[in-house]
Amino acid sequence: MARYTGPVCRLCRREKMKLFLKGPKCDSMKCPIERRPYPPGDHGRGRVRESEYLLQLREKQKARRIYGVLEKQFRNMYEEATRQGGITGENLLRMLELRLDNAAFRAGWGSSRSQARQFVRHGHINVNGKRVTIPSYQLRKGDVVEVREKSRQMIVLRHNLDTIDRAIPPWLEPGADRFSVTVRDHPLREHIDVPVRESLIVELYSK
Repeated sequence: MARYTGPVCRLCRREKMKLFLKGPKCDSMKCPIERRPYPPGDHGRGRVRESEYLLQLREKQKARRIYGVLEKQFRNMYEEATRQGGITGENLLRMLELRLDNAAFRAGWGSSRSQARQFVRHGHINVNGKRVTIPSYQLRKGDVVEVREKSRQMIVLRHNLDTIDRAIPPWLEPGADRFSVTVRDHPLREHIDVPVRESLIVELYSK
Protein backbone atom coordinates (compact mmCIF):
# COMPACT_ATOMS: atom_id res chain seq x y z
CA MET A 1 0.00 0.00 0.00
CA ALA A 2 1.52 3.32 -1.06
CA ARG A 3 1.27 6.02 1.57
CA TYR A 4 3.10 9.07 2.88
CA THR A 5 5.64 8.09 5.54
CA GLY A 6 7.33 11.43 6.21
CA PRO A 7 6.78 13.88 9.10
CA VAL A 8 3.10 14.83 9.10
CA CYS A 9 3.51 17.97 11.22
CA ARG A 10 5.53 19.35 8.34
CA LEU A 11 2.42 19.04 6.16
CA CYS A 12 0.38 21.17 8.57
CA ARG A 13 3.08 23.83 8.61
CA ARG A 14 3.14 23.86 4.81
CA GLU A 15 -0.58 24.61 4.72
CA LYS A 16 -0.23 27.15 7.57
CA MET A 17 -3.05 25.54 9.51
CA LYS A 18 -3.79 22.50 11.66
CA LEU A 19 -4.92 19.53 9.61
CA PHE A 20 -5.29 17.36 12.76
CA LEU A 21 -3.13 14.55 11.42
CA LYS A 22 -1.64 13.51 14.78
CA GLY A 23 -4.72 13.14 16.96
CA PRO A 24 -4.36 14.52 20.55
CA LYS A 25 -0.99 16.14 19.82
CA CYS A 26 -2.71 18.62 17.51
CA ASP A 27 -4.75 19.98 20.44
CA SER A 28 -1.71 20.49 22.69
CA MET A 29 1.08 23.04 22.81
CA LYS A 30 3.43 20.36 21.47
CA CYS A 31 1.96 20.94 18.02
CA PRO A 32 4.82 22.45 15.94
CA ILE A 33 2.50 24.91 14.23
CA GLU A 34 1.97 26.60 17.61
CA ARG A 35 5.67 27.45 17.78
CA ARG A 36 6.47 27.75 14.07
CA PRO A 37 3.36 28.91 12.19
CA TYR A 38 5.17 29.26 8.88
CA PRO A 39 6.08 26.81 6.09
CA PRO A 40 9.12 24.54 6.60
CA GLY A 41 12.41 24.97 4.79
CA ASP A 42 14.97 27.72 4.33
CA HIS A 43 12.49 29.95 2.53
CA GLY A 44 9.49 29.29 4.74
CA ARG A 45 9.41 32.82 6.11
CA GLY A 46 10.14 34.49 2.79
CA ARG A 47 7.67 36.48 0.78
CA VAL A 48 5.30 34.31 -1.26
CA ARG A 49 3.85 35.67 -4.49
CA GLU A 50 0.14 34.87 -4.38
CA SER A 51 -1.48 33.64 -7.58
CA GLU A 52 -4.68 31.95 -8.65
CA TYR A 53 -2.80 28.72 -9.41
CA LEU A 54 -1.15 28.74 -5.98
CA LEU A 55 -4.51 29.02 -4.21
CA GLN A 56 -5.93 26.16 -6.26
CA LEU A 57 -2.87 23.97 -5.66
CA ARG A 58 -2.91 24.59 -1.91
CA GLU A 59 -6.60 23.60 -1.66
CA LYS A 60 -5.92 20.38 -3.55
CA GLN A 61 -2.90 19.54 -1.40
CA LYS A 62 -4.84 20.35 1.76
CA ALA A 63 -7.65 17.95 0.81
CA ARG A 64 -5.18 15.20 -0.11
CA ARG A 65 -3.33 15.51 3.17
CA ILE A 66 -6.41 15.66 5.37
CA TYR A 67 -7.71 12.37 3.95
CA GLY A 68 -4.29 10.77 3.46
CA VAL A 69 -4.66 10.19 -0.27
CA LEU A 70 -1.79 10.21 -2.76
CA GLU A 71 -1.90 12.20 -5.99
CA LYS A 72 -2.76 9.34 -8.36
CA GLN A 73 -5.58 8.16 -6.10
CA PHE A 74 -6.89 11.68 -5.75
CA ARG A 75 -6.84 12.29 -9.50
CA ASN A 76 -8.70 9.03 -10.14
CA MET A 77 -11.34 10.00 -7.59
CA TYR A 78 -11.74 13.38 -9.28
CA GLU A 79 -12.25 11.73 -12.67
CA GLU A 80 -14.86 9.43 -11.14
CA ALA A 81 -16.56 12.46 -9.54
CA THR A 82 -16.80 14.17 -12.95
CA ARG A 83 -18.63 11.15 -14.38
CA GLN A 84 -21.28 11.29 -11.68
CA GLY A 85 -24.27 13.60 -11.90
CA GLY A 86 -24.39 16.75 -9.81
CA ILE A 87 -21.66 19.10 -8.62
CA THR A 88 -18.20 17.64 -9.19
CA GLY A 89 -16.58 19.20 -6.11
CA GLU A 90 -19.27 17.90 -3.78
CA ASN A 91 -19.10 14.48 -5.41
CA LEU A 92 -15.37 14.40 -4.73
CA LEU A 93 -15.75 15.29 -1.06
CA ARG A 94 -18.57 12.76 -0.72
CA MET A 95 -16.34 10.00 -2.10
CA LEU A 96 -13.57 10.97 0.31
CA GLU A 97 -15.97 10.89 3.25
CA LEU A 98 -17.31 7.47 2.26
CA ARG A 99 -13.88 5.85 2.44
CA LEU A 100 -13.82 3.09 5.04
CA ASP A 101 -10.88 4.56 6.96
CA ASN A 102 -12.66 7.93 7.19
CA ALA A 103 -15.84 6.26 8.48
CA ALA A 104 -13.79 4.52 11.19
CA PHE A 105 -12.33 7.92 12.09
CA ARG A 106 -15.73 9.62 12.12
CA ALA A 107 -17.09 6.86 14.38
CA GLY A 108 -14.51 7.82 17.01
CA TRP A 109 -12.53 4.57 16.85
CA GLY A 110 -9.33 6.24 15.70
CA SER A 111 -7.77 9.38 17.13
CA SER A 112 -6.67 10.30 13.60
CA ARG A 113 -7.39 9.11 10.09
CA SER A 114 -3.98 7.45 9.92
CA GLN A 115 -4.75 5.42 13.06
CA ALA A 116 -8.18 4.50 11.69
CA ARG A 117 -6.49 3.44 8.45
CA GLN A 118 -4.18 1.19 10.45
CA PHE A 119 -7.17 -0.44 12.14
CA VAL A 120 -8.60 -1.24 8.72
CA ARG A 121 -5.32 -2.56 7.31
CA HIS A 122 -4.84 -4.82 10.33
CA GLY A 123 -8.25 -6.40 9.85
CA HIS A 124 -10.08 -4.97 12.86
CA ILE A 125 -13.06 -3.62 10.86
CA ASN A 126 -15.98 -5.50 9.30
CA VAL A 127 -18.40 -4.23 6.65
CA ASN A 128 -21.74 -6.03 6.56
CA GLY A 129 -20.25 -8.87 8.60
CA LYS A 130 -17.20 -9.40 6.40
CA ARG A 131 -13.67 -8.28 7.15
CA VAL A 132 -12.41 -5.54 4.83
CA THR A 133 -8.74 -4.50 4.85
CA ILE A 134 -8.87 -1.86 2.10
CA PRO A 135 -8.90 1.69 3.57
CA SER A 136 -10.19 3.18 0.30
CA TYR A 137 -13.21 0.84 0.21
CA GLN A 138 -16.23 2.92 -0.81
CA LEU A 139 -19.18 2.55 1.53
CA ARG A 140 -22.78 2.61 0.29
CA LYS A 141 -26.06 3.58 1.84
CA GLY A 142 -27.16 0.92 4.30
CA ASP A 143 -23.70 -0.54 4.92
CA VAL A 144 -22.99 -1.53 8.53
CA VAL A 145 -19.42 -0.89 9.69
CA GLU A 146 -18.34 -2.48 12.95
CA VAL A 147 -15.29 -3.36 14.99
CA ARG A 148 -14.64 -7.10 14.97
CA GLU A 149 -15.66 -8.91 18.15
CA LYS A 150 -12.08 -9.96 18.94
CA SER A 151 -10.79 -6.40 18.50
CA ARG A 152 -13.21 -4.66 20.86
CA GLN A 153 -10.96 -5.22 23.87
CA MET A 154 -8.02 -3.31 22.41
CA ILE A 155 -6.80 -0.74 24.92
CA VAL A 156 -6.19 1.95 22.31
CA LEU A 157 -9.70 1.55 20.88
CA ARG A 158 -11.40 1.74 24.27
CA HIS A 159 -9.23 4.71 25.23
CA ASN A 160 -10.31 6.55 22.09
CA LEU A 161 -13.99 5.86 22.75
CA ASP A 162 -13.65 7.12 26.34
CA THR A 163 -11.59 10.25 25.64
CA ILE A 164 -12.41 11.51 22.15
CA ASP A 165 -15.18 14.09 22.15
CA ARG A 166 -15.99 14.06 18.43
CA ALA A 167 -19.55 14.36 17.17
CA ILE A 168 -20.60 11.62 14.77
CA PRO A 169 -21.88 13.20 11.52
CA PRO A 170 -25.60 12.90 10.66
CA TRP A 171 -24.94 10.56 7.73
CA LEU A 172 -23.69 7.90 10.16
CA GLU A 173 -26.01 6.24 12.66
CA PRO A 174 -24.11 4.88 15.69
CA GLY A 175 -25.04 1.56 17.24
CA ALA A 176 -26.04 1.21 20.87
CA ASP A 177 -22.72 -0.44 21.76
CA ARG A 178 -20.56 2.29 20.08
CA PHE A 179 -18.72 -0.42 18.16
CA SER A 180 -20.82 -0.13 15.00
CA VAL A 181 -22.18 2.55 12.68
CA THR A 182 -24.61 2.41 9.78
CA VAL A 183 -24.36 4.58 6.67
CA ARG A 184 -27.74 6.31 6.90
CA ASP A 185 -27.35 8.29 3.69
CA HIS A 186 -24.75 9.91 1.48
CA PRO A 187 -23.10 12.86 3.27
CA LEU A 188 -24.29 16.32 2.28
CA ARG A 189 -21.87 19.20 1.87
CA GLU A 190 -23.06 20.90 5.07
CA HIS A 191 -22.21 17.72 6.98
CA ILE A 192 -18.57 17.72 5.80
CA ASP A 193 -16.57 19.95 8.12
CA VAL A 194 -13.20 19.88 6.36
CA PRO A 195 -11.80 23.39 5.64
CA VAL A 196 -11.54 22.87 1.88
CA ARG A 197 -12.91 24.96 -0.98
CA GLU A 198 -13.67 22.21 -3.44
CA SER A 199 -14.47 24.65 -6.26
CA LEU A 200 -10.78 25.60 -6.44
CA ILE A 201 -9.82 21.93 -6.83
CA VAL A 202 -12.23 21.58 -9.73
CA GLU A 203 -10.79 24.73 -11.33
CA LEU A 204 -7.26 23.31 -10.99
CA TYR A 205 -8.04 19.98 -12.62
CA SER A 206 -10.23 21.57 -15.29
CA LYS A 207 -7.30 23.43 -16.86
